[in-house]
Amino acid sequence: MQIINYSDVELCHEELIVLQNVDFTVGEGEFIYLCGKTGSGKSSLLKSFYADMPISRGQATIFDYDLSKISRRQIPFLRRRIGIIFQDFQLLHDRSVRQNLEFVLKATGWKDARQIDEQIDLVLNTVGLPKKGYKRPHQLSGGEQQRIVIARSLLNSPQLIVADEPTGNLDPAIASEIVGLLHEISHGGTSVVMATHNMSLIERYPSKTYIVENENVREK
Repeated sequence: MQIINYSDVELCHEELIVLQNVDFTVGEGEFIYLCGKTGSGKSSLLKSFYADMPISRGQATIFDYDLSKISRRQIPFLRRRIGIIFQDFQLLHDRSVRQNLEFVLKATGWKDARQIDEQIDLVLNTVGLPKKGYKRPHQLSGGEQQRIVIARSLLNSPQLIVADEPTGNLDPAIASEIVGLLHEISHGGTSVVMATHNMSLIERYPSKTYIVENENVREK
């Protein structure tokens, strides 16, 4: 089943065309790389999935939302079905890992304390850090912080994970571990779209790859 379907889509930033003639699909449980240089439009395409970059032209659907017509009221409901992983972590450094995760759950409507604790335990186990919840982000390595970011993205059991250069600040061995973890998550049925310019990671964990260049997106 397709969860994203773009046909002849154009993305613009103010007057400037960022991407055009985009045909792009994502199936349920599929892992897809977006590969291209910095500034090629990878991030813009990812942002369009969660309605942070408007669709200028063409047909663009995600789940059961028409992104060219989505209302401001619908956007929070769309975003709850998407887990977002940023390169720069964006963790709150004045609180523990558990408190970071609890903050997100409460902000998205979770109220039952026992269910919150169980969900936090579940995602920490999924990323292999069940005993790190008491630590603050600065007490973790870069790889551990990115695993916590992945755990955060899984809190609301998303159908899609959008990962924007998630290994950009990590050394090669840790980067490989992170991509391996994201592949495991996709095997569980959650679709993953990952932007990267690291071809060695794609070679180690091959999967469907789109090249983003010259304002276009093409399947490799």
